[in-house]
Amino acid sequence: MEFQRTDDAIWSAIDAETNRQEDQLELIASENNASAEVIAAMGTSLTNKYAEGYPNRRYYGGCEHVDVVEDIARGRLKELFGAGHANVQPHSGTQANVAALMAMLKAGDSVLAMDLNHGGHLSHGHPKNFSGEFYDFHSYGVEEESGRIDMDRVREKAVKIRPKMILAGASAYSRAIDFEAFRSVADEVGALLLVDMAHIAGLVAGGVHQSPVPFADIVTMTTHKTLRGPRGGAIVCNDVEWLKKLNTSVFPGGQGGPLMHVIAAKAIAFREAMTDDFKTYAKNVVSNAGILADTLVGRGMRLVSGGTDNHLMLVDVTAQGLTGNVAEDLLHSVGLTCNKNLIPYDKQPPMKASGVRIGTAAITTRGLDGNDMRTLGNWIADILHTPEDQALAKRIRVEAGEMAASHPLYKGKTAAPR
Repeated sequence: MEFQRTDDAIWSAIDAETNRQEDQLELIASENNASAEVIAAMGTSLTNKYAEGYPNRRYYGGCEHVDVVEDIARGRLKELFGAGHANVQPHSGTQANVAALMAMLKAGDSVLAMDLNHGGHLSHGHPKNFSGEFYDFHSYGVEEESGRIDMDRVREKAVKIRPKMILAGASAYSRAIDFEAFRSVADEVGALLLVDMAHIAGLVAGGVHQSPVPFADIVTMTTHKTLRGPRGGAIVCNDVEWLKKLNTSVFPGGQGGPLMHVIAAKAIAFREAMTDDFKTYAKNVVSNAGILADTLVGRGMRLVSGGTDNHLMLVDVTAQGLTGNVAEDLLHSVGLTCNKNLIPYDKQPPMKASGVRIGTAAITTRGLDGNDMRTLGNWIADILHTPEDQALAKRIRVEAGEMAASHPLYKGKTAAPR
């Protein structure tokens, strides 16, 4: 689709952001780099089409082609995760959680979920989030010494609370989650099990993390992060009765018209995730994270839980006399982008925090390997151990730029964003 740029202010900002992504190394665990084909699909004529409802049951005419797109997306998502049913309309992971909670609970019902301060998500019961406003959330966390979820402690809380639902999943937890164990606890106390696998969906699709689909009543996810698709959400389940409730909760319960251009991009991403190349990528994400974590530990950095089983790690920077926001700025200044993050039992407020969260999904997409992880780990440790060394920072900034340039995202590639 040809067009002429007329809005210089907006295109200047877009170009600047594209260059930033090319020139810096992205270590934010929730970010990734979608393929050029996924990005191209979001800029098509499908953005013009309203399609409230579901395929063959729309409230608008002219939906015969977008029906094909949504049917393909649903079919691919089911195949990808071995699920019986799927909804691809949620605009985000939080919107998917909205729909799941509305489908499974009544206002005021009790839920046991991971504490936000220990790695949970805002939509898992934060008091200023819809989840905390409408439902009675209780929390489990990680052990202070190990930094890990203790399923015996989860069971104790579940037996005491007798929640209507247990919610498993996290936003900043670096260890594998045992969904079968969560199912066992849920069954013991008569609770429903909802799994939010937003962060690990790509790892599950790639076969390097246990799938929650055989164990959970409903599974929500984002379609970006490790799944490497467009920004969006999705839901799968195996019981058609849950599907009926979910469909109503998504539309008209929480959303109006679906974003058909994004659903097309989701469908492309699901196809990509079924390839051998994607399985190799998922394996490398976990391998790279392990090497990076080991390098940081070897340089005297403290990691929550001591390491990682997935794509991310939490680095405690208190021993370096830093706060998370300062560490984030220091790393950003040398071309390494990450985010400040609370660590379990943190005494700092969220906008300062005591840690940074680091992930390997985006840099693995770029093609960085184990040797690059060792270099990155040493750069991170150097900067955080000696933040006042400007000569060191200048050298790392140059070298990080060279590493980024040697692994281009879109420059020189067909259908690159412009």
